[in-house]
Amino acid sequence: MGIISGRLDHVALQVADLERALAFYTGVLGLKLQFRKRDEAHGEAFAFLELEGGNLELLQLLGAEDGAERAAPREPWCPHVALAAEDVDTAIAAVRAAGATVLKGPLEIAGLVRWAYIADPDNNVIEFVQWLGAEDTE
Repeated sequence: MGIISGRLDHVALQVADLERALAFYTGVLGLKLQFRKRDEAHGEAFAFLELEGGNLELLQLLGAEDGAERAAPREPWCPHVALAAEDVDTAIAAVRAAGATVLKGPLEIAGLVRWAYIADPDNNVIEFVQWLGAEDTE
């Protein structure tokens, strides 16, 4: 066995405004809030959201000049967090209705996968992935 288990614990995204980010991730994407905390000793506020196979942490620095907008994302859209979607078109429609930016997509490899990239309110890249079926990819 290696020095780690290999199981994903969480992925963290830096946000400028934790309230705004929580509204997007819980209200628009429908993720469930596990808990949130303001940690003055370490100069941050954070929230953990439930994901199957790990969790998503939203992390805001306190008292820093962090309110400035981050640079616009660009291809190849890395780093990004990929979230499974039942239907990419429905997911895109929901985020568009909420005013989020669709960066690219939907894209498709016929019979295998559909995906699209969006930007959250802090320009973190989120990929929606819809697996269509198992197909020999060789």
